[in-house]
Amino acid sequence: MKFHIKVLLLSVLLVACKEQNQFDIEKGTKEILKVHNLQRDYHFNKDSISFANQFSENFVSINNGIISRPKKSETISRYNSYFLSVDFIRWDDVTEPIILFSDDGTLAYAIVDKIVKVTYKGETGEKVERETRFAWTTIYRKYGDEWKIDCVTSTSKPINS
Repeated sequence: MKFHIKVLLLSVLLVACKEQNQFDIEKGTKEILKVHNLQRDYHFNKDSISFANQFSENFVSINNGIISRPKKSETISRYNSYFLSVDFIRWDDVTEPIILFSDDGTLAYAIVDKIVKVTYKGETGEKVERETRFAWTTIYRKYGDEWKIDCVTSTSKPINS
């Protein structure tokens, strides 16, 4: 009898622990979409600091065949220069990002299809408009209660020249 009670208590304990660790995919998706959508705001508001703050200390960038681990200060400088050199007209998802999670809910990735349209001053001072289609994968990791970007792999294709 004591054996059966112990097995029953152990079973209840295991089920209770498992239920507490269930990951809420709907909540996680909303959190990732919030971070994703803030990126648009950071571009239009030319906020390189907030943009860089999304990245973890382990951030890896894969772009144009180059793998890099930029420091936060380098990211801020790079995006500050970029943001100051263009005016954003469009920074829109073509389709809703595809977001998937690890079983334990500590990792996520988003597959993004986006069109970005900017204007900038050309070599002779004329206004130039450029539209580019981007496709990228962002890998997010949960640090405490906050999602940070650990890696971005990006490709792009000009829509017009």
